[in-house]
Amino acid sequence: MRFGIYLPPKAEGEKCPVLYWLSGLTCTEQNFITKAGSQQEAAEHGIIIVSPDTSPRGCNIEGEDESWDFGTGAGFYVNATEDLWKINYRMYSYITEELPHLISSNFPADSERMSISGHSMGGHGALICALKNPGKYKCVSAFAPICNPMQCPWGQKAFNGYLGSDKSKWESYDATVLVSTYSGPQLDILIDQGRDDQFLAAGQLLPDNLIAACTEKKIPLVFRLQQGYDHSYYFVCSFISNHVKHHAKYLNA
Repeated sequence: MRFGIYLPPKAEGEKCPVLYWLSGLTCTEQNFITKAGSQQEAAEHGIIIVSPDTSPRGCNIEGEDESWDFGTGAGFYVNATEDLWKINYRMYSYITEELPHLISSNFPADSERMSISGHSMGGHGALICALKNPGKYKCVSAFAPICNPMQCPWGQKAFNGYLGSDKSKWESYDATVLVSTYSGPQLDILIDQGRDDQFLAAGQLLPDNLIAACTEKKIPLVFRLQQGYDHSYYFVCSFISNHVKHHAKYLNA
């Protein structure tokens, strides 16, 4: 597995908090580094940013490179249970356990101050990691996340392939379902969504379902529908400074 890491100037003299960024379908660890423009804000607030790859690569699993929305570049941040995938495709454990241990062991990272964010499939990943681990992450944000994967084509394809046909297994990786059972410290969620996002119109993202679940559970959610923006990294770049500031408020409290 590959990852990118940004170390702010402050990290030369002390341990710094870490923001984990999870990317979307087809992305590698490079997309966020080269396209998002997060470094200036991260430098100002003294935040380390870690951007892992979106799946294992080169595992020689039958079918891993056959489609863009499953297999390579599409790990969906779950621990696979199906035979072909369960040995290598353990992205949930990688993001929540293995990678943070690796980062804190090799870089000046404060393992007690972590937060998480992401885009699209990565937004889904960020939300489930935060909801499944109350108190582990100081806050969570997302850009155009897949909010209810059990109910959309992307999620159904991935979950069926990685987790099998038993939908009760799917529930533990669906943010909208997880919200209904969340009990832990208050989790302030920030989501930006482009109004002209083609995948919003296609029913892949389903933010209304998550908003309804958060409202019922009284979990604070700021959802901003941004006029004129689509699903691209131009959208992420336009609002990433807001998100880094959101995380800094909690990471540096």
